[in-house]
Amino acid sequence: MADVFSLPESQKGFPFSALLAALEAAGEATRLRILALLSESELTVTEFMTILGQSQPRVSRHLKLLVEAGLVDRHREGAWAFFRIADSAIALAIRDGVVARLDTGDAQLAGDRRRLDAVRAERREQASAYFAQHASEWNRIRALHVPEARVEAAVLAMLGDKRFDSVLDLGTGTGRMLEMLAPKTQRAVGLDVSPAMLGIARVNLDSAGLRQVQLRQGDAYALPSDLSGFDLVILHQVLHYLDDPARAVREAARALRPGGRLLVVDFAPHGEESLRSQHAHRRLGFAEGEVNAYLADAGLRAVGSQLLAPAPGDAAKLAVSLWLGADTRLQGDFPARSVSGSQREVA
Repeated sequence: MADVFSLPESQKGFPFSALLAALEAAGEATRLRILALLSESELTVTEFMTILGQSQPRVSRHLKLLVEAGLVDRHREGAWAFFRIADSAIALAIRDGVVARLDTGDAQLAGDRRRLDAVRAERREQASAYFAQHASEWNRIRALHVPEARVEAAVLAMLGDKRFDSVLDLGTGTGRMLEMLAPKTQRAVGLDVSPAMLGIARVNLDSAGLRQVQLRQGDAYALPSDLSGFDLVILHQVLHYLDDPARAVREAARALRPGGRLLVVDFAPHGEESLRSQHAHRRLGFAEGEVNAYLADAGLRAVGSQLLAPAPGDAAKLAVSLWLGADTRLQGDFPARSVSGSQREVA
């Protein structure tokens, strides 16, 4: 057994009773199948019923035991509840030390994976239908501002070479920021108030093979207490939808570890009233000093900003700004960048 639980030093020394309870919870045929499935994807009770061929009461009973043992987490998205492998050290030990050792050629597990693939295909169809319904609206907004490739390149440049082991993306939308940053992190979580958008993000991240990413429904004004201690928190094109942006920045700052970073990406001030009247934008962009004031109010130190203006001849009309704030509980590990006015406005 010592070989099976070959763990990093930080994960050794589980209490006997806790490890025994975890092994007892995992050591049943259906529950082991459930853990194998959850190592691939988050799933609902209905999806488990489809894959396992078992009734709702039976599936729910097995999931309840796994949740009580601390191996599985449950979170709600509207009327649905999604299940995933828990973040705890003992759950990850079971996943990496036991579930990962299962024979992938086993007929039972191979059948489960085929049915899981069918569930994923159905998710993709639902996401595609929702995207098709709203594609013209999204494409129109995207066409108004500088190309997303420029924004993403600026995000990566602003974050630099500093390593972020944990990332929280508030208002994750389609999950693009997580898709870009999660491969470099150990823990990545996306939060969004819309179950439909989470469905699209789940399909996109699944397709990218990013199984370590968690997606959760929630409010940027009131983060769950367990969402804390992140190296990097992102508010990407979120603040303009909110009636109290400063409050959202304060809540995002609360989720940082000491010395963590908060990245804000949003429109610079503009006069495109159609975004307010037709697309529920409450704010028509933000001035640099305005967001810097939000950061200061949240106890963060502004360490970088950049304005991405439309290039000459570009069809886009709206500029996008980036701001980076640092938690001040640790100093000196991320020097502030002094950016001149001419350098801030990048074509």
